[in-house]
Amino acid sequence: MTRSRSTPVTRERRKKILKQAKGFYGSKHKLFKTAKEQLMNAWDDAYKGRKQRKRFFHRIWILRLNIFCRAKGLKYSSLIRSLKLAKIELNPKQLSEMAIHQPELLNKIFTRVWEDLNLTMVLL
Repeated sequence: MTRSRSTPVTRERRKKILKQAKGFYGSKHKLFKTAKEQLMNAWDDAYKGRKQRKRFFHRIWILRLNIFCRAKGLKYSSLIRSLKLAKIELNPKQLSEMAIHQPELLNKIFTRVWEDLNLTMVLL
């Protein structure tokens, strides 16, 4: 008996791949083999993109905070250090959102941190 190559399971698997490749250019959305290869590349790029997006947003948060800090005469690194010393547990994302939406609250935090920083400098 000859080997059957077009079983319902195989057909469904191929249809699923071709459905995911919808919108690709040329034969990359028509032919199973090229569509599968293109999808593998797309999944790879999507994975990398998710990691890059996290890095990008982290850089944006730090940049925003650094701008806010420089306006107050502080550096970002000294702000983070003094926040840790003051036992204020806010991450860069939260601080960045505060800088945009609630600057008066962040100013209060800055004054408290600045006082703590000056006290630690005197003690050292």
